[in-house]
Amino acid sequence: MPNPVIYDESKIRHLEDTDHIRTRPGMYIGRLGDGSHAEDGIYVLLKESIDNSIDEFNEGFGKRIEVNVEESKSASIRDYGRGIPLGSLVDAVSKLNTGAKYDTSVFTASVGLNGVGLKAVNALSRKFIARSHRDGKMHEATFERGVLVSDVYEDTEEENGTYIYFEPDTELFGDFRFRSEFVQTMLRNYTYLNTGLAIYHNGRRIISRNGLEDLLSDNMTAPGLYPIVHLKGEGIDIAFTHTAQYGEEYYSFVNGQHTTQGGTHQSAFKEHIARTIKEYFDKNFDVQDVRNGLVAAIAIRVIEPMFESQTKIKLGSLTMAPDKDRNGNPFPLSGVSVNKFVGDFIKENVDNFLHKHLDVAEVIRQKIQESESERKAIAGVTKLARERAKKANLHNRKLRDCRIHLNDPAPKTKRKGGEEEDDERDPRLDSAIFITEGDSASGSITKSRDVGTQAVFSLRGKPLNCFGLTKKVVYENEEFNLLQAALNIEDGLDGLRYNKVIVATDADVDGMHIRLLMITFFLQFFPDLIKKGHVYILQTPLFRVRNKKKKTRAAADTAPRTIKADSAGAAILKKTQQSERSEFETIYCYSEEERLAAIEKLGPDPEITRFKGLGEISPPEFAHFIGPEMRLEPVTLHKSDKVADLLEYYMGKNTMERQGFIIDNLVVEEDPVEEE
Repeated sequence: MPNPVIYDESKIRHLEDTDHIRTRPGMYIGRLGDGSHAEDGIYVLLKESIDNSIDEFNEGFGKRIEVNVEESKSASIRDYGRGIPLGSLVDAVSKLNTGAKYDTSVFTASVGLNGVGLKAVNALSRKFIARSHRDGKMHEATFERGVLVSDVYEDTEEENGTYIYFEPDTELFGDFRFRSEFVQTMLRNYTYLNTGLAIYHNGRRIISRNGLEDLLSDNMTAPGLYPIVHLKGEGIDIAFTHTAQYGEEYYSFVNGQHTTQGGTHQSAFKEHIARTIKEYFDKNFDVQDVRNGLVAAIAIRVIEPMFESQTKIKLGSLTMAPDKDRNGNPFPLSGVSVNKFVGDFIKENVDNFLHKHLDVAEVIRQKIQESESERKAIAGVTKLARERAKKANLHNRKLRDCRIHLNDPAPKTKRKGGEEEDDERDPRLDSAIFITEGDSASGSITKSRDVGTQAVFSLRGKPLNCFGLTKKVVYENEEFNLLQAALNIEDGLDGLRYNKVIVATDADVDGMHIRLLMITFFLQFFPDLIKKGHVYILQTPLFRVRNKKKKTRAAADTAPRTIKADSAGAAILKKTQQSERSEFETIYCYSEEERLAAIEKLGPDPEITRFKGLGEISPPEFAHFIGPEMRLEPVTLHKSDKVADLLEYYMGKNTMERQGFIIDNLVVEEDPVEEE
């Protein structure tokens, strides 16, 4: 019988600020990651560093911010604000709950109020430098993993302001890389919300002259039915238009912070924009019809905002300002709810706009009536389809579900010694569904998947080409309807069940066609699914190259080993590895270049197997390709991509332009003739 663990004073630990941040980084930055996702921790570090410069700009100090990302491994931020007070520089960047933003007379509407931001950046960086310039004096502090290693004071001729440099720690973030597309999107959002601010990214200027109007113009993938309506007020800024697309699309911000998951301000906007339009027309329109095709942005300024997490992606504040400031005096908006503030502004300004611009009002009325007519036309079909999907959910042969879903309640916090701690990794973010081609592929994935987070939906042949069709087809086509029900996206993405929707098809012509048909389905009816970065293409190996191992047992073994221990294919994989490990060294190749490199590495006369389809890959092998090292290619839409134009080009009638594209990009594979 093992000795019982003794719980006494020796088991009580105190973690210093830096140690706590490094031990529990998920509490401070949400997730780690390697930079391949826009919400990975390295971008949170960058954002936390820039937020302080934005706060300076909002207080009227410094109209220029320089952001440099060096070799995708480090970043520096230089602003021209007031500069951190020299004597408090070290404390301001290294001690939790330290800063000037608790004083609303200094920062009236700041993003960060918890005194954590730069401290987390410091603690999670291999190297961190903070430099402040104030009135001809300079103070520079250098840290390594949160520990002060250098502290220098000297005279300077540089302008006032603050300089921050950091290198994320590879011990925590692994082989990370800053992606320029994510960095640029972040910086553009800052300029949209701060008219007059110029951000220089690696020397290139980013500026916005029209604020939220520019944001919508740059991000819309379908033309507006009328010019973007842009309305500004004290502490609030909104912009909106309707498009011919299905669904709704929102961009929301608080004090310059992009709240990607919305919050109380976004909910208020959705409620009151529909109500105001209904009251203007004095008709009992359905809210769903009013908001169908709506693309909108809202930005508000809240004094001492409350967010639902440290990463500040969802506003939780119910009021625009606390009851009183630190001196006991009320704020101008003390006690005013966020809902009332947003609602009053929309009621007055949107109503006035519609009365002044009757042409816009008429376009909106026609859009609402079209949505209403379509909804009523498919009402009967929708009811039957929902009943069918409800029955199928009990036993859906097409869906092999997993245990964890994106829309599940947040995981409960762990308790240690009576203290609550947040999970560093939210398992809901790992939830994925594979949309597979045929039973053979779905069988291999089903046997090797992680049953906790990976679901499988099997297609029966090629899906319907839905280009140019109305949403009625989603309910009439059993396969589309069951897929919609499996994803739970009929009423928008709020209830999306899987974080990643992965199209897994063969890498042949038929497989490519199925990919295109599925992407067409999403673009036609659920474009937000792609815009929000949920759709991926699974990359599978084209070749398996292996050779007899050399006598040395320490020779490299690249057989698939990186699979979760609790997955269904783990036992089979282990057995296969044990039998093959002593015989072969195996390399899986995803391109011709990788095949040639593998041949060169393994030596002469290797055994080369070409995989023509997913069904040819055994479950033990497949377990590796959908495990932690799974290769995914995200399906993205750029600001220049217009959905209607893309669908017309690829899925419309055969055009000379498309014929020319195919001819120019045609790849012909030939087997080389060996000369005797």
